[in-house]
Amino acid sequence: MMFGLFGNKNRQAADYAMLQTDMHSHLIPGIDDGAQDMETSLSLVRGMQKLGFKKIITTPHVMWDMYKNESATILSGLQQLQNRLDAEGIEMEITAGAEYFLDDHVKDMLKRKEPLLTISGNLVLVEFSMASPPLDLKELLFEMQLQGYQPVIAHPERYVYQERNKSFFQELKAAGYFFQLNLLSLAGFYGKAVQDLSSYLLKNDYYDLAGSDLHSERHLEMLSHPAIAAPLSRLLGQGRLLNPSL
Repeated sequence: MMFGLFGNKNRQAADYAMLQTDMHSHLIPGIDDGAQDMETSLSLVRGMQKLGFKKIITTPHVMWDMYKNESATILSGLQQLQNRLDAEGIEMEITAGAEYFLDDHVKDMLKRKEPLLTISGNLVLVEFSMASPPLDLKELLFEMQLQGYQPVIAHPERYVYQERNKSFFQELKAAGYFFQLNLLSLAGFYGKAVQDLSSYLLKNDYYDLAGSDLHSERHLEMLSHPAIAAPLSRLLGQGRLLNPSL
């Protein structure tokens, strides 16, 4: 990685060896908007290995209007990727969960008590619209809790429409839901509004997990941005992040 692309060459990139596990990415080829072919998947895994990650929990989208991924589809894709990693001699522990978009499909899964893919233990990664939350958001999350799952809110800092309504985040935390930081938010990858909201959530100790949300080589390159290093180091130093235990 060319750290000089991001300004002062003396500034350090983040120490991902301390984080150990990346728990949000899109690396199974051809099933969502992440890696589109196996060669890209392999290249991204190699890149994560060079950055110091020891384990990847990849999380394909389950978003029924666009990506009709079922557990069997995801696990089959994971096995194909694992087979190629083994064949190429790439030593990376890789497992799969899913990133569930809270839509009618997920609502139906919960009604049927259909098992959800977890990232580890009972942790389920969820997201919702970047324009407005579903009207029954709290009911869906509570139902997950009733069924024994621990919801993890993916990239809450990207829901910038709630920036003026901080009680939205306070209520979700008070209900016991985990928050997952997108590392690239710290580098301004998604814009200044997202970066500012991530700073607010960091300052108030909201984050429990951090993930790359890796989709592409561009994302991989941005993980070396020096702006990520200090906030991530503080989180790790505080012992707040659960990643090393996954």
